[in-house]
Amino acid sequence: QKEDWPMHKLECAAMCAFGQNWNPSETVRLTARILAKQKTHPERTQSEKLLSVKEFESHLDKLDNEKRELIQNDIAALHHFYSKHLEYPDNAALVVLFAQVNCNGFTIEDEELSHLGSAIFPDVALMNHSCCPNVIVTYKGTLAEVRAVKEIEPGEEVFTSYIDLLYPTEDRNDRLRDSYFFNCDCKECITKEKDKEKLEIRKLNDPPSAETVRDMIKYARNVIEEFRRAKHYKYILCLTLTPFELLEICELSLEKMGAVFEDSNVYMLHMMYQAMGVCLYVQDWEGALRYGQKIIRPYSKHYPFYSLNVASMWLKLGRLYMALENRTAGVKALKRAIAIMEVAHGKDHPYISEIKKELEDH
Repeated sequence: QKEDWPMHKLECAAMCAFGQNWNPSETVRLTARILAKQKTHPERTQSEKLLSVKEFESHLDKLDNEKRELIQNDIAALHHFYSKHLEYPDNAALVVLFAQVNCNGFTIEDEELSHLGSAIFPDVALMNHSCCPNVIVTYKGTLAEVRAVKEIEPGEEVFTSYIDLLYPTEDRNDRLRDSYFFNCDCKECITKEKDKEKLEIRKLNDPPSAETVRDMIKYARNVIEEFRRAKHYKYILCLTLTPFELLEICELSLEKMGAVFEDSNVYMLHMMYQAMGVCLYVQDWEGALRYGQKIIRPYSKHYPFYSLNVASMWLKLGRLYMALENRTAGVKALKRAIAIMEVAHGKDHPYISEIKKELEDH
């Protein structure tokens, strides 16, 4: 408690004063901590051996009006929630800092890839993106760990992935342009090798026309974007939609897309994953398992080797099998998760010890 007080004092009084109305975004909270740390550590910190926060790329000249407005909203929230214990630079310097955090922040997730928080790791942020990464970044408490998942030759560049790699080339590059302002020119993006499998069309006696396929892809992208936006406004979503209504939206989308797409199509998998999440939330274990069983094989095909997304799906399935007393299938699934995680997280990671304990306890 004493050790954390220099940081927690930023929020403690405000949390008590605002009560239920204390709701700065994670980006605002992270930026407040950066400002406080820069005040107490004017010199470089332990995590800035190779790159300091002040040297982060901001891409300020590429921000559109919508992104600039969102930054001004964050600055207003920073002033609103943190006035007491924080010294602020001027507005222009805050715009730069928020732009830097947006471009260089990391999302910290648990072993099932559930969101835990946001952070910056300046030295880790030095790595460039590739859709065929040769390292994976995982987390142990507040530490970021970088592990190779392929042989890396001396002098070869180290690449991580900034985005979810499930989607086809065009979608991935849309996301990279929107968040990081560049196009990827990795082998996967140049050859588009996996795109045909990722966008697999249902084999019918009367195949759908190219226009029908194009329209369905457009529909799928819109639905995915709506879900992505809904996650940012999840409080609003909870007030307006019940989990069962959310599940119905997923099922209706799956039914519509299923007339054109194979179950292994990434847009179908996306909706199945959303539906599985809702089933887990309402504790419908059988429903969640049904979706997970449909997802796992295509995931293993579409994602790179040693993907955390594949590991987390095996883990979810293993835990569901165990909960439904199918020990044989549960053990098999958990062992598959461990095999990937031992490479990505390292054999001594607490998550792996926990899963091994689960196996012993069953």
